[in-house]
Amino acid sequence: MDRFLSSAVNRIDAKGRVSVPAHFRAVVQKRGYSELYALRCLDRPAMDVGGLDLLDRYEQRIAQEDPFLQTADDMSFFCHGDGTFLKLDQDGRISMTDFIREHTGISAEAAFVGRGNFFQIWEPGRLTAYGAEARARLLQLRQGTKPGERPD
Repeated sequence: MDRFLSSAVNRIDAKGRVSVPAHFRAVVQKRGYSELYALRCLDRPAMDVGGLDLLDRYEQRIAQEDPFLQTADDMSFFCHGDGTFLKLDQDGRISMTDFIREHTGISAEAAFVGRGNFFQIWEPGRLTAYGAEARARLLQLRQGTKPGERPD
């Protein structure tokens, strides 16, 4: 498997480290990532995490913008200033830094959720709430209604 799939919740140890789920570590190894790039999710209290290909994707998008416009500057601030590199230790753990904790609200446990080519790190309760919201939106689409409408 070469995609980040599924989800898991792991406890943070006394030193502030958390184990990345084994099936995620297998994808990291298969893809040859020597370090992970973590970026604050723009619209959710989560971190988007992947290899340098995740950073490359954002930089390719920035390159399409006029460098003299605010959009390019904002995008660079977002992907370079709101990101950090994470090192996996020999036991497959990463540190839950203040940078991550402040954005996500993570304290004792971290939830990992696969997103295909990257994964996210959430505070478990917030992930549960977001999952319920996402399923409700998808159910409305399946029923042919728009958000806020009721099915006939």
